Amino acid sequence: MITPNDFRRGLTFRRNGDLFRVLEFLHVKPGKGPAFVRAKIQNLRSGSINEVTFRTEEKLEDIRVERREMVYLYREGDMLVFMDNETYDQMSVPEEVIGEKVKLIKENDPVFLEMYESEILGVDLPAAVVLRVTHAEPGVRGDTATSATKPAELETGLVVQVPLFVNEGDLIKVDTRTCQYIERAK
Repeated sequence: MITPNDFRRGLTFRRNGDLFRVLEFLHVKPGKGPAFVRAKIQNLRSGSINEVTFRTEEKLEDIRVERREMVYLYREGDMLVFMDNETYDQMSVPEEVIGEKVKLIKENDPVFLEMYESEILGVDLPAAVVLRVTHAEPGVRGDTATSATKPAELETGLVVQVPLFVNEGDLIKVDTRTCQYIERAK
C-alpha cells in the first residue's frame, strides 16, 4: 500500500478497481487545514486523463505494470499479432487496446507492450518512428519562402502535415506523442 505522499511520475496504482498512472502531481500545504496532493492521473484501461485531489493519508494499492519488448508481425482482422523477442510466443491484441497508435507501427517494428498480470493495457512506442510517404501532392514552386504545409499519407494510412519539399517515396520522422512531422529521415 502507498499514500499520495509516495507519488512520482510514472507510478501506477489501483483505486476503486481501476488502474491509474501518475502523470503530474503537486503537494499542497495550505496555511489552514490539512495537506493534500493534487495529481493528474491517466486511467490505464480507458486512456482518460483526470485531475484528482487526494488526502495525504489515503491508502492506494501499488501495482507493477510490466513492459515486454515485442515485435509487431501482422494484422489479422481487427487483431494485431505481436511476438515476444525472448520466448517467440505470439500474442493477439485487439486493435481498440492499441488505439490511434496503430497507425504509427508497421510490420517488424519493435514495441513495448504494457501488461498488468495477463491484461494488455497498451503499447509504448519510441519517441519517433520513420515512415515512408505514399501519397503527397507536389509542392508549388515559389511557396518555399513561407512555412506552408501540405497533407501527406504515410505507408500505415496516417495523414500528417509536412513541408512542401517532402515528396512521395521520402522517409520522414513522425513524433509518436503528437503524430506530427519532425524531419526528413536519412
